[in-house]
Amino acid sequence: MKIVLLDALTFGETDLSGFDSLGEVIVYQTTSPEQTQDRILGCDVVVTNKVVITKESMEKTPTLKLICIAATGMNNVDLESAKEMNIAVKNVAGYSTDSAIQHTFSILFYLMGHSRYYDEYVKSGSYSKSPIFTDISHPYFEIKGKKWGIIGLGAIGRGVANIAKAFGAELCYYSTSGAGRQEEFQRVELDEMLKTCDIITVHAPLNSKTNNLLDYEQLSLCKDGATILNLGRGGIINEDAIAKIIDEKNISFGLDVLKKEPMIHNHPFLSIKNKENLYITPHIAWASVEARDKLIASIIKNIEEN
Repeated sequence: MKIVLLDALTFGETDLSGFDSLGEVIVYQTTSPEQTQDRILGCDVVVTNKVVITKESMEKTPTLKLICIAATGMNNVDLESAKEMNIAVKNVAGYSTDSAIQHTFSILFYLMGHSRYYDEYVKSGSYSKSPIFTDISHPYFEIKGKKWGIIGLGAIGRGVANIAKAFGAELCYYSTSGAGRQEEFQRVELDEMLKTCDIITVHAPLNSKTNNLLDYEQLSLCKDGATILNLGRGGIINEDAIAKIIDEKNISFGLDVLKKEPMIHNHPFLSIKNKENLYITPHIAWASVEARDKLIASIIKNIEEN
């Protein structure tokens, strides 16, 4: 069996030796669209994280039996064509839930605690010159007693809600699917959430119902001092709207995802004035060491079971 890994750089230093017992393994760190066809030619199994596998690529690779997506989302593979050609497609679900939950709070604490300011205050030497033992020029607030709204109450959203509840937050959620179900937490309409919540976190997939869900009009409804985090998908919150309102209103944004990744050159985020109110990480919520180990182990299992 010939196995080709197309974008192994996304796994970092994760041990990939488990693939070796399955057959001939070829590892590419990155693969451009122009390189994809040549690299999968003659293979039995393709492992891809973000490299797109098209109908044309599958048609030109008659040996292909299995496409393993090193992620939960499957939008980078033409699933309908794969089904027609009897090519199995397997993804991995649940491997990064704990990692994404943890990173949600990492972003929140960074923003709420003004970590950038206080770190720079000490390291710049300003603290050494202080006439008092403390600096409370950037006040921070407790989660306890705050109203926390969750957009997308799946496994990650529910995990975040349970931890937020332990901190003493008052929880509510907005259902992006509109499905009615019994939940521990109060279900509210989107406008009510935006007007009343101190913290709003997004953990939803990108689809026709969530694309541009939060645009300028919606963000304008948010409370003064609100904190909004997006750990779902880029495109759910309009980035131009964020860049505009962040300099008009006291709202903080924490983002782990962008509509275009990596970030485009001259992105409007790079020229905002209120930089302390924006914290961006480069799509890393999924990628704890433990989550990546689980991911690779699950891919290997998918190949073994096929």
